[in-house]
Amino acid sequence: MLKLAYAFLIAAPFAGEFACAANNSRPAVVELYTSQGCSSCPPADLLLGVLSQRPNVLALAFHVDYWNDLGWTDPYSLRDAVIRQSAYSKARGQSSVYTPQVVVDGHDEYLGSDRSNIEHAVAELRTGVPVTLQVSNRNLVIALGGAQCLAPSDVLAITYLRKATSKIGRGENSGRTLEEFNIVRSIRTIGQWTGTAATFEVPLSTLPRDATDFAVLVQLPGQAQIIGAATLPLP
Repeated sequence: MLKLAYAFLIAAPFAGEFACAANNSRPAVVELYTSQGCSSCPPADLLLGVLSQRPNVLALAFHVDYWNDLGWTDPYSLRDAVIRQSAYSKARGQSSVYTPQVVVDGHDEYLGSDRSNIEHAVAELRTGVPVTLQVSNRNLVIALGGAQCLAPSDVLAITYLRKATSKIGRGENSGRTLEEFNIVRSIRTIGQWTGTAATFEVPLSTLPRDATDFAVLVQLPGQAQIIGAATLPLP
């Protein structure tokens, strides 16, 4: 495990929670912050693979780039993954980041290999903002229903690669073959949802070519709780 300059609290809530009255069922969102260069990460990667098979879980692996100077460059690493992980750290009043880290619903934090606590966290039924996805005229159409919330929320578009096998040539995992799942290939904010029904469109031509699936997260401001989520295989 790489831990940079701070002590962390397992399963502590992030700052900035808001109430949101919505009755639509939604999956639990599990974000894993990981790296091919981290010898503590493969068990967390495999656990994410198990969770990714469940219909009540949206599992996403964010590969960070701060391991890349330590012997092995992770081809799936994204600077945007570090920015997102660092924003969670800032929301908690902390100053650094570590791998493997799991964040559930933008709210609770666990060591990425802590199967017992993560399983418990995703077991509950969840409600949230209604989110539907479809492809129309070479666009991904994102439709959000109405719900009563106390703050506008960010609408995030995410693409991911469902599965990959990587042979590692250097670094802490040198000589190993890693199985990886739901690897995030891009993440960006496409707008805000203010509580009323709204539609957003994303051209398929703008998405990474190696992505196999598309996901949308609706997240309260300040890197707070995720209140809506949906995913769709790409054509």
